[in-house]
Amino acid sequence: MNIILRISRELGLKEKQVDAVASLLDQGATIPFIARYRKEMTGSLDEVVIADIRDRVQTLKDLSARKEAILKSLTERQLLTPDLADAIGLAASMTALEDLYERYRPKKRTRAQAAREKGLDPLAAFILAQQQQGLMAEAQKYICPDKEVTCVEEALAGARDIIAETINEDPKARVAIRDLFGSSAMISSQVKKDKAEEASKFRDYFDWSEPAFKTPSHRVLAMLRGKNESILTVHVLVEEASAIALLDRFFLRHPSKTNSDIQDQVRLSIRDAYKRLLSKSIEKESLDQLKRVADDQAIAVFVTNLRELLLSPPLGQKRVMAIDPGFRTGCKVVCLDSQGKLLHHDVIFPHDKGRGKAGQTISDLAKKYSIEALAIGNGTAGRETQVFIKEMDLPKGIEVVMVDESGASIYSASDIARQEFPDHDITVRGAVSIGRRLMDPLAELVKIDPKSIGVGQYQHDVDQKLLRNALEDVVKSCVNQVGVEANTASRELLAQVSGLNPSIAANMVAHRNENGPFTNRKQFLKVPRLGPKAFEQAAGFLRIQNGKNPLDKSGIHPESYDIVARMALQEGCKIEELLHDAQRVRALDLTRFITPAAGLPTLTDIVNELAAPGRDPRKSFQSFSFDETIHKITDLVPGMRVPGIVTNVTAFGAFVDIGVHQDGLVHISQLADQYVREPSEVVSVRQQVWVKVLEVDVNRRRISLSMKQSKD
Repeated sequence: MNIILRISRELGLKEKQVDAVASLLDQGATIPFIARYRKEMTGSLDEVVIADIRDRVQTLKDLSARKEAILKSLTERQLLTPDLADAIGLAASMTALEDLYERYRPKKRTRAQAAREKGLDPLAAFILAQQQQGLMAEAQKYICPDKEVTCVEEALAGARDIIAETINEDPKARVAIRDLFGSSAMISSQVKKDKAEEASKFRDYFDWSEPAFKTPSHRVLAMLRGKNESILTVHVLVEEASAIALLDRFFLRHPSKTNSDIQDQVRLSIRDAYKRLLSKSIEKESLDQLKRVADDQAIAVFVTNLRELLLSPPLGQKRVMAIDPGFRTGCKVVCLDSQGKLLHHDVIFPHDKGRGKAGQTISDLAKKYSIEALAIGNGTAGRETQVFIKEMDLPKGIEVVMVDESGASIYSASDIARQEFPDHDITVRGAVSIGRRLMDPLAELVKIDPKSIGVGQYQHDVDQKLLRNALEDVVKSCVNQVGVEANTASRELLAQVSGLNPSIAANMVAHRNENGPFTNRKQFLKVPRLGPKAFEQAAGFLRIQNGKNPLDKSGIHPESYDIVARMALQEGCKIEELLHDAQRVRALDLTRFITPAAGLPTLTDIVNELAAPGRDPRKSFQSFSFDETIHKITDLVPGMRVPGIVTNVTAFGAFVDIGVHQDGLVHISQLADQYVREPSEVVSVRQQVWVKVLEVDVNRRRISLSMKQSKD
């Protein structure tokens, strides 16, 4: 079965849809471009399905490559038979393929190999056949002191080693044991001797056991972290008696002959095969499988959280004052223009004797730079600084907002920050980042490694390559969903646009610096290394707000400009008159504009863009304030209800910032009055919520919260 047919059946898609996606990807098209501008070819598949096709194609290519490598190895060692070649060709998964190869895999010297060198293969075959009597007489034939077989028992022991390895390498037996593990294995963990005192964070897993393949991902990752840190021992096993009974059914030919000497030898071989070889092999597979599933689930949580964070509502282009709070070293203050350009920086000390001077500085700067909003980092001294600012008599139009500063310190010490602000220290850079996050979270957060933003779950324990790929996908998806202003975007933001890369993005910035702003999309082709292919991929996602062509500020791709021209011609008006006239464009008979390349899906997108060109898909900004009476953890009392902002969503619940420098946990059981299967179904990162304080452990700095509405 070819790859396209197989994927279409697995995903329930038409072959032509899968083939179109695979072909476009091979041609260098990106997922956002395919989803947005090639709907007719794919049948309007979304980014998630396109990514599934991409990943599945790669998996099957990897399987094919592994098959070729195995066939080559077997051929070179003269082990390949027609039947084996057919079986390898039909293997539908990597696991099935490796099961077939197990018998032929080059191995270190094994007990079975040593027995074969002593000539005991025929004796093993005699025993495993279980068709004749006279075991002792048969075994006597293989006594040969020159081959270190000095007695019948040594001959039988060698034969059992061969049989045990044969059982371990049997594909059907491995599948059966693997299925048994999948249905009934238990995962267990115990603390290692003398490790209990130093491993308090793993206390829940000192003596833990539960069904392995029903274990939530966060518990699997927690146990495996304890194992990797040499704190815990972790096993995934089934009842030995059940596994051996299953193997008995495979290899005992006449199980009713309980007193047969040959049957006894087979039983001994089965037990040895399971305990010494098969159980260890399948346990490792099971642990690997649990890890893969846990990784996938943890990465999915991270991706969902990151998407919500990147698409947080922007304040927009306003003049902002940003404060990076601090006690001993003071608060770093910066003033930014509406484009995020640094205009001024200063330091104030509002939390000691300099309070009066600090207030005067803030008032003077707010007036001098016509500040419209004030951003305060939510780290150390954040709430205290917020109280100080709100006690001031600032103009009512200035909105004061607490900003999550997670990762700001990472940015301020990065090469990107040094290149942006080579003449300023990390404190200035950090304050600028806080201000820009308020103006446009997406544009600022793309400068930071997503793993440093703090919205993941066990992100350092999962497969780092899979995590990196998934996070890169979601960053690109968000950037292209929103669109990028070509004349003001940073190099880092431009690099995430479909078809572009860091090198081309740097060339775009250099081009506009040297030649002035882009006035139309065609000028992108003048950027070094931005050729026709990159232009095709990128043009629709790059915006020019005040360009010569009014369509350049929309998400309409230049390849469709002629369609808009035909629409305007039919309406007897200019293209400019179609823009923002939702009633007019939605009254158009779209069937009159269908072409082989542009069907109703594309035409519908064009109409939507004409109605609201370049519309930002993100929600409108909403202000938020913490409870003015709550500043530190000791202010909390069980039973009180306070406002908060969700900072992270995990498989076991959500963390909420309530303004006390320590996030509280809303366990999954406390997220709603009804049963919650997935926390992400109820809450999302940056969501504003009301929570009830359940418990406060000041010493361990743990806060338990509830979002239930029912009275208890």
